[in-house]
Amino acid sequence: MSNKTIDYDLIRQLAAILDETDLTEIEVEQDKLRVRVARTPAVQSFAPAAMAAPAPAAPAAAAALSPTGGIPDPATHPGAVTSPMVGTCYLAAEPGARSFVEVGDTVRQGQTVLIVEAMKHMNQIAAPRAGKVTAIFVDNGQPVEFGEPLLIIE
Repeated sequence: MSNKTIDYDLIRQLAAILDETDLTEIEVEQDKLRVRVARTPAVQSFAPAAMAAPAPAAPAAAAALSPTGGIPDPATHPGAVTSPMVGTCYLAAEPGARSFVEVGDTVRQGQTVLIVEAMKHMNQIAAPRAGKVTAIFVDNGQPVEFGEPLLIIE
């Protein structure tokens, strides 16, 4: 390793660019120092779901189906709306307010369906298409991972 010090301000700026642009990776080289900042779904993103399944006293098969509304793998569903970033998911604009959407609601393309807060920035997540909300997989204030299914619009 060289004698150069790490430019933490540069790393913070690159991370902010990732959040602003919804990129998953950015790399720069400056004075023979290469810095790569990436946001990728970590293996640990599956740990909370795996740890949550044994908690209920119900049979494992029923517990596995109830959080996903009976959908075997929500991430592969064609109507899945996934998190574009790591953050905290909010179902309403502010505490005590009505949720943006509920199961059974019909939404239009571009309508805000929830918010993901990342680095104190509230990112409105818009419906990618018009349709009916058939499942919501997150709770208000729940941490979410990049690529995690949030809801289904059919």
